[in-house]
Amino acid sequence: MLLRELVDANHVLFLDGAASWEDSIRASCRPLVADGTVANDYAEEIIDCVKIHGPYIVLIPGFAMPHSMQGSQRAARTGLSFMKLKTPISFEPGDPEKDASVFFTLAAVDENAHLENMQKLFQTLSNEALCAELLTVSSPADLLRLDEKYSSIV
Repeated sequence: MLLRELVDANHVLFLDGAASWEDSIRASCRPLVADGTVANDYAEEIIDCVKIHGPYIVLIPGFAMPHSMQGSQRAARTGLSFMKLKTPISFEPGDPEKDASVFFTLAAVDENAHLENMQKLFQTLSNEALCAELLTVSSPADLLRLDEKYSSIV
């Protein structure tokens, strides 16, 4: 369900790589900016949070969940986007545990929406087989295939 929703909403992006972790966050926000889910400067708010708190957005090796603080004023509505980089980006040089190539970027208008988004995402990421396959996707069609394969959890 979750992966199909992202494809249907045109909230997916596939790139070769990014020049920096900051650029990867900016890119991951583009689908949300494009449809007005978030303001143009939402990515900068996330970047500022990472600079203050460290790479908290890297949940598990390979996977990042860029998001701002709960109830960001830069989120017009609740949403989620997916981005896959062919070349992982490092959020902490020298620590491969903090590299990411799969990004699920969250935006929420309030605390409840923020927690619901996170719960959906954690449910998805709790499946190791699905995570392994997400690291290899290269198109919306790949996401739809995984959605069908793992429809009981995503």
